[in-house]
Amino acid sequence: MDFGLPHFDGELEELGLLAQTAGLEPVARLVCKRKAPDAALFVGSGKAEEIRELAELYRASEVIFDQALSPAQQRNLERQLGVAVYDRTFLILEIFAQRARSHEGKLQVELARLQYLSTRLVRRWSHLERQRGGIGTRGGPGETQIELDRRMIGEAIKRTRERLSKVRRQRGTQRRQRERRDTFNISLVGYTNAGKSSLFNALVKARAYAADQLFATLDTTTRHLYLGDASRKVSLSDTVGFIRELPHGLIDAFKATLQEAVDADLLLHVVDASNPHHPEQMAEVQAVLKDIGADGVPQLLVFNKLDAIEANRRPLQLSDEINIDGVQVPRIFLSARTGEGLPAMRAELALRARPEPEEGMTPRAGAELHDAAS
Repeated sequence: MDFGLPHFDGELEELGLLAQTAGLEPVARLVCKRKAPDAALFVGSGKAEEIRELAELYRASEVIFDQALSPAQQRNLERQLGVAVYDRTFLILEIFAQRARSHEGKLQVELARLQYLSTRLVRRWSHLERQRGGIGTRGGPGETQIELDRRMIGEAIKRTRERLSKVRRQRGTQRRQRERRDTFNISLVGYTNAGKSSLFNALVKARAYAADQLFATLDTTTRHLYLGDASRKVSLSDTVGFIRELPHGLIDAFKATLQEAVDADLLLHVVDASNPHHPEQMAEVQAVLKDIGADGVPQLLVFNKLDAIEANRRPLQLSDEINIDGVQVPRIFLSARTGEGLPAMRAELALRARPEPEEGMTPRAGAELHDAAS
């Protein structure tokens, strides 16, 4: 749906990528222009009929809307179109469900899906119940199906929250242990498919899963990062990527994972410099960081995929500063794939990881004291 906002073409392209990532094959695209969504159908009745005819022509089994639909709009559209109707939120949740690998990741996705499905009873929940073999027990006499469904999903949400709380306590213990060891903690953040996992692998010589696709990584991976002259231990964490209109339920469910960014000493904000929409993607990341309380953590902008930038658009220098919300933030250009710019990046990280000199002591004096103690 085009409400006259800028960068709409990029949003439509991203929706197609999301559909493909979820295992769907887009067969047609239709742009609807309105000043505001229709309360009943989201689109007008005439446009809904046009969508129905297009779905019949291409024998489409689903219709996907780029914006979030209310439960009533979704039900009305399905009756009108005669096919399943999904919105952007459902699509992202499906991708997360497919990609979650760790116990924690699966719990977080399950919680987000349950919260989403709780507003879309009864048909969606019945499908989930069959898929998972049933949850809970049947109610007493007189309990309607909708009441039973609501109770069952409420109990499932409560159990999942309890299991997640246990996992979060364990993660909190791990963070406190790193703090006691005086570890300098760095977290990678950025828009999905910016190349965070590729940069993670290049820096720590690891083999975390990296692919040219949306949400290739959901689970947080933390490794020791060796920086020769940092004079203290450094850890590097790879976190889940962000995306435009990331469902709030996912942000809430992934708090344990996103806490790595909140508690970091430094955020490496990885940007796909070859993407023409990277300014908007950067703004989305900054918005999520503010939402989770990580906007006050020092940042280093990493403009990745330098090898994919056309020669006439390459920067004249590989490091500078950029203004973000009135704050000058340092920026480094590099390619995680080819290694160009990585030595300068490692040197910058080593510099930032050095302990602050004690009050009244110059950095050099602190270094001499450290050498003498050694």
